[in-house]
Amino acid sequence: MTLGTVSFYTLGCKLNYSETSAIGRQFTEAGYQEVGFKDGADIVVINTCSVTDFADKKCRNIVRRALGANAGAKIVVVGCYAQLKPEEIANIEGVDLVLGAAEKFRILDYIDGIAGGATKGMVRAGEVKEADTFISSFSFGDRTRSFLKVQDGCDYKCTFCTIPLARGKSRSSTVEQIVSDAKAIAARGVKEIVLTGVNIGDFGNGTSVIEGQRPRKEALFSDLARTLDEVEGITRFRISSIEPNLCTNELIDFVAGSKRFAPHFHMPLQSGNNKQLAQMKRRYRRELYAERVAHIRQVMPHACIGVDLIVGFPGETEEDFLETYKFVQELDVSYFHVFTYSERANTPAAEMDGAVPMLERKRRNKMLGILSEKKKRAHYERHLGEVRPVLLEKSKTDGILHGFTDNYVKVSFPAEESWVNHLVEMKLGGVNEEGLVTATVAEGVSS
Repeated sequence: MTLGTVSFYTLGCKLNYSETSAIGRQFTEAGYQEVGFKDGADIVVINTCSVTDFADKKCRNIVRRALGANAGAKIVVVGCYAQLKPEEIANIEGVDLVLGAAEKFRILDYIDGIAGGATKGMVRAGEVKEADTFISSFSFGDRTRSFLKVQDGCDYKCTFCTIPLARGKSRSSTVEQIVSDAKAIAARGVKEIVLTGVNIGDFGNGTSVIEGQRPRKEALFSDLARTLDEVEGITRFRISSIEPNLCTNELIDFVAGSKRFAPHFHMPLQSGNNKQLAQMKRRYRRELYAERVAHIRQVMPHACIGVDLIVGFPGETEEDFLETYKFVQELDVSYFHVFTYSERANTPAAEMDGAVPMLERKRRNKMLGILSEKKKRAHYERHLGEVRPVLLEKSKTDGILHGFTDNYVKVSFPAEESWVNHLVEMKLGGVNEEGLVTATVAEGVSS
């Protein structure tokens, strides 16, 4: 029996996508039918992000779009924005239910209680400290790739960040559960798993072990990786993002010799200036970051290394910014994700002096964005002529497939859809007008 229809819209990070899929499975197992966002669902669930002010504004826009496409639908908002500002969301016209971090995985318990015709949404968002259990989550919907949550929450106190307020303390799944999830993903024919979390290197509360505060008694992230490396059916694991202080030489050396882990590291730097790093309360200095990059390059010269950066943090002078620019310009890395700092309520940084004008923040972002494009182009060109494994996936153009090599070079390849989700050894040709690498099937390889 079908209870009704439900659709989903996800904002934000890979972690949110894994959790939306987990919530979606609860609905389908209870008897609901999942439909597209624009297909007139009875219930629309919006999973939110709140990393920047832009995410908040986007949530409001999505609520309006949901109501426009799904007349009479019940609108449920969950996720980080819902935990941080539940009353604000409840007052958005059309929102029926707001669920916080501890409540979102009990969504079915609350659906029946949504009153019809209420002028204000019902809020069920307790204290974030109540979000102290780990809920297993992984995403589907993409034939080639799944996002698998291994850790949630964060105990760090970075002065710009609301995530501890939105997701609670650091907690992890178990190695056994993650292996079980990975096998379930493999059984559906998915070839690549991206391991996600808020602070995945803290798996098993590894920070205190790595920083020498307690002995190693349980599995850490490197132990989890070793176990996953033996899971049959998954061709490739990627580590989504890992703090530089937790990206240990032990982990780097493991990836260099592993069977299934991609030579691809994404490490947040945030600033290449030690003054800013101290003000941000980051747990490393730029010298440690440079050491990590050097070690990766030593054992995996071909690896892809991505960097997160924040521009316009309070007190960042032009000299500070140029120091960051010069530092990352000289680092042997492959691309940046650049974030323009935005003030977030209830964070120490929002109270700091020395606010950088927004136009200046955007100028700095653009400068680093241009440098990132040059870095990415150099990474691509460095590997032209090589044969590398490419996992093929659909593109928006008929007759053209895209895909990523193990070291994150994006490839464009003319082929039929039957090639999707095949891992193919391909020879990398040139960089095309779109900035992608053209490729041909390596000699001796058939589809």
